Order: sequence, then structure tokens, then C-alpha cells
Amino acid sequence: MAVTVTRTTITTTTTSSGLGSSMIVGSPRALTQPLGLLRLLQLLSTCVAFSLVASVGAWMGPMGNWSMFTWCFCFSVTLIILIVELGGLQSRFPLSWRNFPITFACYAALFCLSSSIIYPTTYVQFLSHGRTRDHAIAATAFSCIACVAYATEVAWTRARPGEITGYMATVPGLLKVLETFVACIIFAFISNPSLYQHKPALEWCVAVYAICFILAAIAILLNLGDCTNMLPIPFPSFLSGLALLSVILYATALVLWPLYQFDERYGGRSQRARDGGCAVRHPHSVCDWDRRLAVAILTAINLLAYVADLVYSARLVFVKV
Repeated sequence: MAVTVTRTTITTTTTSSGLGSSMIVGSPRALTQPLGLLRLLQLLSTCVAFSLVASVGAWMGPMGNWSMFTWCFCFSVTLIILIVELGGLQSRFPLSWRNFPITFACYAALFCLSSSIIYPTTYVQFLSHGRTRDHAIAATAFSCIACVAYATEVAWTRARPGEITGYMATVPGLLKVLETFVACIIFAFISNPSLYQHKPALEWCVAVYAICFILAAIAILLNLGDCTNMLPIPFPSFLSGLALLSVILYATALVLWPLYQFDERYGGRSQRARDGGCAVRHPHSVCDWDRRLAVAILTAINLLAYVADLVYSARLVFVKV
């Protein structure tokens, strides 16, 4: 089912690169177009990043593993996208080509951004000076280049007023990507159950993060699979209801998580110094108090994203063409 949006119509695919010229597909000339060259830069930078790290084994611990996964994953999917466009295989691709490339580019930009921050702060700074550290620093630089390249693709290919494109290229679609990504980072920080167990209010917060993540992921998967017509209600109404519910749930989490984590009246720790685990700097890990603070900040970020999502999604229902 096609969805019509004011100023951004979601109906059929477009091959515009965002630069005023059509992207050539099914030909090696695709690589000489601006978007093709940009994807080659993405491929090269992620390949160099994980190659530098793998050559010296500088990816131990959960943070190093995350960074290595990020670069390998982004490289692999970018390679698949290039092969599909070079071969003109979009119609045979199992997912909607209107939505898949920009969805991946947005996720890749966020993945590389997180690795560009997490890897040097939790891993590189603990390495002694030498070849391993030099390789790790160089890998971080190439990760930053990849982040900029993927973000540039999102800026080039996102929907603009009057264009015909897929839902995931619109602002609400990109916000869905941000919401699910932030939720994944939250899950990583609360991987230690001791941070929320035995406190019903904090367990409720964890349930909020899981419920909202699942709902946003369903919206993304419906678009990637072109299955929006499977819903018993119009897709714009589904999006508005999803955003409204998520705003309400995240508002409760934004109040309860800091209250029970940092207010001593509710068993929290108001100061970082009172957390014994933060007294000593541990390589490749984050202490519990810092995890609690990170989750509180990420909860606020996701709430703002859902509020913006609600505003844009409401326009799909109440604003007529």
C-alpha cells in the first residue's frame, strides 16, 4: 500500500543521488557517479579500519569487539549494495530498494560514530606507545572518515519537499533508525542485570526500552519488506499511535531511571566517587555509575527523538495534500 505524505510523497522508487543527477545502475559507470564514488570511500575506509586493527590484534574486550564488528559489518553491506547496483539487481533484492540503502547508510553512520568515540576512549588510551597504538589511532581516523561518508550519503539521498521516495528516506523514517540505535546502546549499557534488578521502577524502565525498540523495529521492517498493507489500520495512523505511546513510555523512564539511580532516598548514588568500581580505571570497560549516567542521557535523547517523530508522524494523518 502506498502512503501519501504532504511535501514528501511515499509511492515509488527514485534513483536520484541528491545531486540533481540520476544514479546509473547496471553498469561500471555507476562507480564514477558521485554516490558511487562516495560508496567506494565508505568501502575503503571501513576496510582499512578493520585491517589495521586485525593486523595487530588490537580489538580485545567488548568495546574492541563492537568496533571490529561495526567496521566489518559496514564493509560487507556496502559491498553488497555496490554489487547490486553494478549488476542492476535491485528488482531481485529481497528488500525494498527504495528504503534499504538509506536505512543502512543511517545505521552505518551511527555505528561508525559510536566506534569512533568508544574505541579510542575505552581502548586506545590504555595502549602503550608503539606499533599497536599507532595502528589503533589510524583505524580510529578511518572510522571517522567512514562516519562522515555515510552521513553524507544520508544527506544526499534523504527525501526533500516535492520528491518521490521511500518512507525511510523521510525524517520520521530516519528518526526510527536513530530510536532503535539509541535503544541498542542502552541495552549494551544495562547488560549487567544488577543495575536494575530487585527495583520494580527500574525494571519498568528496561521494559519501556524493550517495548519501544520492538515497535520501532517493526515499523522499519514493514517498510523494508513493503508490507505496510498488512496492518489492520492505515500505516500513518499506526506510526502516530506508535510515536505517541513511545513518548508516554519514555517520559516515565526519564523520570524513574535517574530518580532510582542517583537519588539516595531511593537507594541510588548521587556522586560518582561513591561507586567503588569507578575509583580504578579499568581498560576496555565502563564502571556502573557511568553506565547509569549514560542510560539517563540516552533516555533523554530518545525521548526527544520520539517527540520529533510524533510531530512528523501526526502530519501524515492530519495534514491533507
